Amino acid sequence: MGSSDLTRKNLLENSQDFRQLADQHQELDNRINELSGQLYRSDREVVEEATLKKRKLQLKDQMETILRQHHSDTRKQDREELEPTVRN
Repeated sequence: MGSSDLTRKNLLENSQDFRQLADQHQELDNRINELSGQLYRSDREVVEEATLKKRKLQLKDQMETILRQHHSDTRKQDREELEPTVRN
């Protein structure tokens, strides 16, 4: 399991905001798959699918922002923990 996978798993377990975004993302993915699996779609369903794809991408962007921030915070914390040792 890679570092980003571990970070994602940690956020899913410990961040309610991240977990809610991930849940919404999965729900949208399920609905999009349901719509795209239909042989015939109404105009409304075509528009719905496009709208859901855009929303799903927005959620993914929000999740990626949280992941990047978490990585940044973790690296900063690691550096702060090492500083006293480096100075001595």
